[in-house]
Amino acid sequence: MPKGISKSLPSAELDRGQHVDESLRGSVMSVYESIANLVARYALAYDTRDWDSLARCFTPDASLTLRVAGGDLAGPFRGLAEIMRLMRDSAETQDDRRRHVCTNLIVDPTGPGSATARSYLTLLSVRDRRLDVLSTGTYTDEVVQAGESWRFRSRHIELDLPH
Repeated sequence: MPKGISKSLPSAELDRGQHVDESLRGSVMSVYESIANLVARYALAYDTRDWDSLARCFTPDASLTLRVAGGDLAGPFRGLAEIMRLMRDSAETQDDRRRHVCTNLIVDPTGPGSATARSYLTLLSVRDRRLDVLSTGTYTDEVVQAGESWRFRSRHIELDLPH
């Protein structure tokens, strides 16, 4: 049986590739997989400018900080409105197609419905049929369970190079 799949689900249903009811998502995805899904949703939502989906990645009272190349700390940006303004303002300055590639995710549960997560970021740019690596960095997150989903309560972005 695949890792993270609850033994309470009949394996025959999974083997046939049938759709699993969304109400079973908590049974199907482990905490690690759910947080990996959150990290991926954040990256995809930013890259596609899906602001509603990006907003759903954060708690209403979330905070975000950013440091570029060992410089001064930017933020904290507190609350969903400030975080989304930062995201939109940043995206408006970009005339390329960005791809946030997140890897090496480590999740450490800190209590019921909470965890810390760390991952690497490779920031790619596509422009004029050319691919460039703009920067690398890390994300350090505090995540909490909000109903059936997980959200960022705090996110720190550490970029190795200015982009």
